[in-house]
Amino acid sequence: MASATASAQIGVTGLAVMGSNIARNFAKHGYTVALHNRSIAKTDALLAEHGGDGNFVRTETIEEFVSALEKPRRVLIMVKAGDPTDAVIEELAAAMEPGDIIIDGGNALYTDTIRREAAMKARGLNFVGAGISGGEEGALNGPAIMPGGPKESYESLGPLLESIAAQVDGTPCCTHIGPDGSGHFVKMVHNGIEYADMQLIGEAYHLFRNALGFDAKQIADVFTQWNSGELESYLVEITAEVLNQVDAKTGQPLVDVIVDAAEQKGTGRWTVKSALDLGIPVTGIAEAVFARALSGSRAQRKAAVGLAAGKLGEKPTDVAQFTEDIRQALYASKIVAYAQGFDQIAAGSAEYNWDLRPGDMATIWRGGCIIRARFLNRIKEAYDQNPELPSLILAPYFREAIETAIDSWRRVVATATLLGIPVPAFASSLSYYDALRAERLPAALTQGQRDFFGAHTYERIDAPGKYHTLWSGDRSEAPATNEPEPRFSRRETT
Repeated sequence: MASATASAQIGVTGLAVMGSNIARNFAKHGYTVALHNRSIAKTDALLAEHGGDGNFVRTETIEEFVSALEKPRRVLIMVKAGDPTDAVIEELAAAMEPGDIIIDGGNALYTDTIRREAAMKARGLNFVGAGISGGEEGALNGPAIMPGGPKESYESLGPLLESIAAQVDGTPCCTHIGPDGSGHFVKMVHNGIEYADMQLIGEAYHLFRNALGFDAKQIADVFTQWNSGELESYLVEITAEVLNQVDAKTGQPLVDVIVDAAEQKGTGRWTVKSALDLGIPVTGIAEAVFARALSGSRAQRKAAVGLAAGKLGEKPTDVAQFTEDIRQALYASKIVAYAQGFDQIAAGSAEYNWDLRPGDMATIWRGGCIIRARFLNRIKEAYDQNPELPSLILAPYFREAIETAIDSWRRVVATATLLGIPVPAFASSLSYYDALRAERLPAALTQGQRDFFGAHTYERIDAPGKYHTLWSGDRSEAPATNEPEPRFSRRETT
């Protein structure tokens, strides 16, 4: 353990599990790390248990902490998002000098990061919002890191972050994302995709249990097999691990004694709210968020047990075929979830002038993060070949994958519906795909209705401009005289 002189290359404040593990990660890579926590006991506990991981500087006050850092000072904040983060930022800013760098590594709302970056810039400080994914294990052994903020700050900070990040094919799972809140925005969308991915896996599990009658061990074996193919991913891998776990108290599969109410910390909701503001349909992510909310409505669900199911269909008799159908439906729906997430990233980039590069996201998500998966290499290839790809679904590999899966996908959604098994993410993903490929949608009728009750106007397929029908008059049509309405308007209420 080093003394509190200006010897540390990086400081970490907030030494709960994530903060402690990332501090240890820095130390294991040869950096001297200054440690700070409001409760000094946590600092001492880290040093007692893991002081041998490398060089640490123990500090007690913010002033002592800042004084222990080499210039430009680099401080990583790992505290609870919201007001606690603002309080720590203010304490640090008061003790730091122009050119120093404050990094928020928590799950901050990107609009908060935009605000904080502007406030710190006015004080001569560099503020970096860095999304960090990989959980406790990733923080210690190599996460995916998504830093935003001033590009010049990355020249000083980047080498440190890249060295502790996960590495795939010799490439660090870390890159400068873009200005101000872009890093936390991308991390938010990453988490939204994670919600969708987990919900889809849950629906596949539910179909195995209720349509095919598999037990937890049988399903675990299926997921283990799937993890050796195109569905290979961290989430599929740990699904098999969870399903194989036996509860020591009851001897039952652990999954059967866990209450079926999934909690959430808010990043999924943020993703959906942002998508609504941007006018981007992220239906798979939204259904995953709603499914968690519904699972938590335990009193309501209990009261609704026994409601009419109607005449249910027959369960599949060809087990091997339906197992393959579920696999194909899972893969196709997963493609949709990622496609929608990348659409949202593109829309956010345009809205905030971030100039984000989708291929960068695919590259850094290949390792360390929760949604790491084999097919992220395919996503990277797709954007390398066409950076202006209108939708990931249109890339040759993914278009062919969905064409291969489409019949299975339909059978799964239809069978689940006939059996009364809820599959909101599978179904909404299929509906999104069908809407995307349709030549015409019922929106023509919707726009006609809007013109009828609100004079919102419409466009014609055979002439340019906007038009309005005099519905309360002689129902003749006239060119619209008002300003054209934006295709997606945040002010639109009806």
